[in-house]
Amino acid sequence: MPVDFRTLAFDTGRVVASARHVGGKIFPKLYAIENLLRSVIHSILTAQAPVGTTWWDALVDQPIKDKANRLRSRYAGKPRHSSPGRHGIYYLDLFDLNEIIRANASLFRPAIPDIDHWMVNIEQLRLPRNVVAHMNWLHQTDRSRIDVLHGDILRLVAHLQGSATITISCPPA
Repeated sequence: MPVDFRTLAFDTGRVVASARHVGGKIFPKLYAIENLLRSVIHSILTAQAPVGTTWWDALVDQPIKDKANRLRSRYAGKPRHSSPGRHGIYYLDLFDLNEIIRANASLFRPAIPDIDHWMVNIEQLRLPRNVVAHMNWLHQTDRSRIDVLHGDILRLVAHLQGSATITISCPPA
């Protein structure tokens, strides 16, 4: 297994090996966790909330919507660049996603009875996620935490897909 290139004498090969490890082993799990979480939030709030597909307008706190709108405007000002998507949820980070869950925990609880446990685990992932997003190396505890949450969210989605009341779908891209 490659080691953190910053702990050894500089060598471009070590930087590339670190990139392959962090980008190829850790980042895909974070990508899956974050995007599966977006789909779970979207699907549960669409199914559980009395407002259905308009859950974003009805249930998301205004500061979070404002943040998404500011980021959307920045991307709209640079049309030659890729955009995260049409739905506001694609402009949010783990903190904001967790805030949506927290504010609407009563709507999540019928589908995910241990939603409080999920909120704690998502919160614990925020800092390691940011370390990887800034192209840095995680220690084993954080890598293990990501591995566990990745497996847990895959099981959660499989469980929800087996539910008669929740259809997992992606927010509009």
